[in-house]
Amino acid sequence: MQGDGKNRLTVDIFGQQYRLSGKASVNHIRMVAGFVDDKMNEIAKGNHRLDTAKIAVLTAVNIADEYFRLRQEYEALLKILHDDANDKA
Repeated sequence: MQGDGKNRLTVDIFGQQYRLSGKASVNHIRMVAGFVDDKMNEIAKGNHRLDTAKIAVLTAVNIADEYFRLRQEYEALLKILHDDANDKA
């Protein structure tokens, strides 16, 4: 950790080295980088003719899709909890 409170580390994503920094723990940064690497490799396996840029964009779209689906599920669960709490009040 540096004086600015950020952790810095080098990670490998899809065969390239990236220097990342952030306030998250080193383990969290590694986990996120590993997730992106895994997704890129998964997409590359099914699409042998795509270049790295297209694989990266498709990976971003897939991760964004997962994020939005999970956010919708989370909001639906919050609504159920809120409604349940109001019913008991």
